[in-house]
Amino acid sequence: MNLKRKIANEEKINVALLGATGMVGQVFAWMLSRHPWFRLSYLAASNDMGGMNYGKAVNWHLPVPLPRRAAELSIDPLPADWGLLEERDIRVVFSALPAEKAADVEPELRERGFFVFSNAGALRTRTEVPVLIPEVNVGSLELIRDQGFPAGGFVVCNANCSTTGLVLALSPLRRFGIREVTVSTYQSISGAGYPGLSALDIMNNVIPHIGNEEEKMIVETRKILGEAFPLFPRCVRVPVMFGHLETVWVEFTQAVSTGDVAAAWNTFESGAGALPSLPARPLLYEANVACPQPRHCFAGYPQGMPVWIGGLQAREGRIGFVLLVNNVIRGAAGGSIANAEAFVSIYGDE
Repeated sequence: MNLKRKIANEEKINVALLGATGMVGQVFAWMLSRHPWFRLSYLAASNDMGGMNYGKAVNWHLPVPLPRRAAELSIDPLPADWGLLEERDIRVVFSALPAEKAADVEPELRERGFFVFSNAGALRTRTEVPVLIPEVNVGSLELIRDQGFPAGGFVVCNANCSTTGLVLALSPLRRFGIREVTVSTYQSISGAGYPGLSALDIMNNVIPHIGNEEEKMIVETRKILGEAFPLFPRCVRVPVMFGHLETVWVEFTQAVSTGDVAAAWNTFESGAGALPSLPARPLLYEANVACPQPRHCFAGYPQGMPVWIGGLQAREGRIGFVLLVNNVIRGAAGGSIANAEAFVSIYGDE
C-alpha cells in the first residue's frame, strides 16, 4: 500500500480509531473527521456500545461540535474482528485505549501488520518503540524497522501530555547546555479521562499527586531528547477542564539571557517539515506575565497544537518560564495524528 501515492492522487487513507468514546477518542474523532489525508472509516469502543451510532453512544465533552461524519459511523465492540479492518483497506490504526487494554491489543495489531499510532503509555518504555514528537526527534521513527517494518507492522507512541509541552519548550534550548530542570505542572481534569475524577474530589480543591506522572516525565523526556540531565517534576491536578499549565526553571551550562531564550523559541521550526497538523511555529512566546492561561489552550492554528509560553525571567543563574499545552490535542490525539503524518511523509512509499 503506497500511502504517498494515495495522497498525491488526492485519495484519503482509511484509518481506524480504537477507544473512540473516551475524552482523547473524541479529539481523535473530531480531528480525523476533517483531516486532509485520513478518512475515519472504523470506530471501536467498549462492548456495551457495539452496534450503536457514534453520535448516540458518545457523551460529547469537547468545546467544538460533534462532526457529522463521526456521528454517523457505527461502533464495533472490543475486542474487534481485525479482519474487518483489512477488508476495508485499513492499515493505519489510532489507539486511544486505556493502557491496560493497549498492552494486549497494540502488539496484536502490530503482529497482524497494522501501523499503530498510540496515545497509550503501555509500550512507551520499550526500546524498539519510538516516543515521537516530530519537531524534536523525527529521526527516532527509524525504530519502526526494529519492529519489522516494512514487511510487518509497528507501534509509534506520542509522549505523555505534560512531557510533550515540556520537551517542546526545552528542545530549542539544548544549544545552551541544559544542566538541570525543575518543573511543576497544574493539570486539568480532562487529563484524567472520562469518566475521571469525582466532582467531590476536585471541586474547590487541588490534588497534589497524579499517579506515575512524575516518573513518566523523567523517563520520556530522557528518551525523546537523548539526554539525562536531572529533572525534578511535581504534578498537581487542578479544577480546570482543559489545558496543562507548567512552571519551569532551567539551569544551563552556559551563560544565557532571557533574550537568548526568547530568540531560540521564536526561531524554532519543525524538524519534520510541513505536515497538516503541525503549526508553522510550534512555540508561541508572549512577553506578558499574565500569559499563558488554560482558557487559551484551544487557540492557535492548527487549533490546540501550539505550545504557549510566557512569564520569562532570569533569577540567580536560572531561567524561568510558564508554558501551556492543550493536553487532549497537542498532548494526546493531535500528537498521534502528527506522528502518523510524519510516517506517511517519510516512509509512505515503502
